[in-house]
Amino acid sequence: MAQSENTLALQSTDHHEMFNTLLHIFQHSQELWLRQLKKRPEILDGKLPEINFDPLNIHEALQQLTTQFVRDPKKVLNAQIGWWTDYWKLCGNVALQMQGKEVKPLIQADKSDRRFKHEAWEDQPMFYFIQQLYLMNARWLQKTLRQADLESVDARNAKKVDFYTRQLIDALSPTNFWMTNPEVLYVTVESGGKNLLKGLRNFLDDLNRGKGQLNIKMTDLDAFKPGDNIAVTKGKVVYQNDLMQLIQYTPSTSEVYKKPLLIVPPWINKFYILDLREKNSYIKWAVDQGHTVFVISWVNPDSNLASKGFEDYMLEGPLAALDAIEQATGEKEINAVGYCLGGTLLASTLAYMAAKKDERIKSATFFTTLLDFSNSGELDVFIDEAQIKSIENKMSEKGYLEGSSMATTFTMLRANDLVWSFHVNNYLMGKEASAFDLLYWNSDSTRMPAKMHSFYLRNMYQNNRLKDPNGITLNGVGIDLRNVKIPVYFISAIEDHIAPWKGTYLGSQLFSGDVKFVLGGSGHIAGIINPPAANKYFYYTNPTVKGVADSEVWLKGATQQAGSWWTDWSGWVGKFAGEKIAARAPGAGKLPALEDAPGSYVKKRVVLD
Repeated sequence: MAQSENTLALQSTDHHEMFNTLLHIFQHSQELWLRQLKKRPEILDGKLPEINFDPLNIHEALQQLTTQFVRDPKKVLNAQIGWWTDYWKLCGNVALQMQGKEVKPLIQADKSDRRFKHEAWEDQPMFYFIQQLYLMNARWLQKTLRQADLESVDARNAKKVDFYTRQLIDALSPTNFWMTNPEVLYVTVESGGKNLLKGLRNFLDDLNRGKGQLNIKMTDLDAFKPGDNIAVTKGKVVYQNDLMQLIQYTPSTSEVYKKPLLIVPPWINKFYILDLREKNSYIKWAVDQGHTVFVISWVNPDSNLASKGFEDYMLEGPLAALDAIEQATGEKEINAVGYCLGGTLLASTLAYMAAKKDERIKSATFFTTLLDFSNSGELDVFIDEAQIKSIENKMSEKGYLEGSSMATTFTMLRANDLVWSFHVNNYLMGKEASAFDLLYWNSDSTRMPAKMHSFYLRNMYQNNRLKDPNGITLNGVGIDLRNVKIPVYFISAIEDHIAPWKGTYLGSQLFSGDVKFVLGGSGHIAGIINPPAANKYFYYTNPTVKGVADSEVWLKGATQQAGSWWTDWSGWVGKFAGEKIAARAPGAGKLPALEDAPGSYVKKRVVLD
């Protein structure tokens, strides 16, 4: 009797849960529809909104490719013959597997590809056939396109074709559809379809949060809060202006190096990637090594800062920080670190200071920084005149570029990891996103002021002028990186898809002083945030950098070291940090503490209109 009552209670609970899910779906569907009507009232008048059918400007690239195939139909025919040969082999394998015989895959999925980990992809003939046919089609399509005679297709368009072909292949993976994903199919049968209803609810929630644009929830957005459980290294904001707050961190040692350390992070994302948790905080680690650490925390700009340019970021960023550090500590000379775009700004600032005979920065470290943009990786596919004009038109409406636009660009570079895995987890499996500090930071996007971003895209990515002597001008001064003679340290990551290491290596050749180039493991984030205690990855060193223009030649002569590059850098920067003195407390100098770290600028999240 008790068991029967429990069963009835469970059934009642299941029905109640399903009813609430359906109600939630209905309510959010209404909200989304009404919001779209308010944003586009012309729909009520029967007028169709204007649609840009080619916002990524891929029409020209596809047109050039099609012309090449028309000129040489024999290549298409040969490719088709090869496909049919593989197809009949696959059918033979499936027939053998249905007879209970063991067969090997015609095409082995990459070991790092987590999409096909479920045993059904190998054990069940139907799913074996689906997986192998997908991998076969993907290989055939990529091979056919790459074998095309692309002499009349310019390099940028050829890269576009390759990139968007992979986007299409990733999107059409059988794992992305519930009927062809065995794991999802099994859960659907077991739950009676509740996972799909929950998934639809999650999908509508993401649309609602994105105000009509899909804003995929990658992590529990309520699990973290800067200053509470991330970005918790103790310190004080000691200076601020329109563009940044300057944070001075509380020392953890009784003595510190005489020369402070200034960190210039990128403003495409927020600084606390360097201070997520105590165990992986580069900022906390640098403090523990005896550095007086200052970090720039950039503002999340709105339309009031639309006219702020790249030179304003220089004047109100590192140059203003130098003046503030002197007031806070009494020290004129410092060492500086720049990360990604922050490194591009730091290098530009150094050239500006060299022209002004300003010698306050005694050494510079560059994390995954591009200075010569001739090898900027797959971000190239988003940089051409048509796309830049489209971005500038968008920015002219509000005075800034929405952070979601930049986030979409970066997620496309790793679509399987940052789009389709969450599509399966959230929408097909009906699961909630787990709490992950790195993905919380990744979702905490920032805007780009219109004037600055246009300057950056056109002068760096499109025209690659920073590498040229006096190629750009900042505050009336021609910028020539060859005038920078201080010691510099480059750390890049071998799997970096945002700032490819062979591209960052080119930048190391532009300076006139001593250069040390180090190549770490992993990618743009994990390759940098790699504390020694984790004992992960590796790094390559080779003392010969100057005059070795070929990055591959440098790598062949390099020595691989186990573990984190942080310890190598610590020994390098220590040579320029001066003697040890009594530790300095934030707010003890001429600059009083304004508020506790991480400050208020970093806590301002983007809210879509």
